[in-house]
Amino acid sequence: MTNEQIALKWFEAFNEHNLENLLSLYSDNAQHFSPKLKIRQPETNGLIIGKNALRAWWADAFERLPNLHYKVTSLTANEQRVFMEYIRQVPMEDDMLVAEVLEIDKGLIIASRVYHG
Repeated sequence: MTNEQIALKWFEAFNEHNLENLLSLYSDNAQHFSPKLKIRQPETNGLIIGKNALRAWWADAFERLPNLHYKVTSLTANEQRVFMEYIRQVPMEDDMLVAEVLEIDKGLIIASRVYHG
């Protein structure tokens, strides 16, 4: 798969809330940084490492926000990363502009960083 295809699979899995498909795109020791993580779990300082931590983070998000949806607005990919722009949509909340960078090595996401607009 190309890195752009990995990103599209990422959005598909995320919007289906398919945790196993989402995690299958990540390396075992992947790192994830998010401002939302820093707010909800301050002890992490916004950074989690490994699939178990990713699983717990997204399982909680999918349970709390069953209608959470990401609308893709832009993807830019090269051989090392994908820069994604999307709109975070949750009923009864304002839409949020988000940018996220996926660092990819050997077909797996090794790091992701989220930025809110």
